[in-house]
Amino acid sequence: MDEISNSQKMMIAVALVFGIGFFMVGSNKEQTDEDRRSSAMIRDRANMNRIAGQKCPKLIKSHTGTQITSLVSNTKTDNSTYLTYEYDGEKGYNFQSASCTLSASDTGFHISSLVIDGEEVVK
Repeated sequence: MDEISNSQKMMIAVALVFGIGFFMVGSNKEQTDEDRRSSAMIRDRANMNRIAGQKCPKLIKSHTGTQITSLVSNTKTDNSTYLTYEYDGEKGYNFQSASCTLSASDTGFHISSLVIDGEEVVK
């Protein structure tokens, strides 16, 4: 018998990949309601972190003129309705401290509070 051609090897490899995929999907157990809630909470928290990481530094820069280059010094959250980032001013910053709160509502996520050096800028 002749040697297997490259195209036949490729077809066998693709068939094996599909077979393994079907086996893996079939062997996975059903997710419980608790698993789904936990997954949803993790996705919501990740979205809140992403959005706060984009909006808060821009908002602080618009009010202080300082581009945030430092990491968040403290985080407060209930993992579902709000996320507060706190920043400490560094040398060269135009503020000593800033606190930015992102809140969840029926219409999405929005900045509900921005406090710079103890003064509430956004309410």
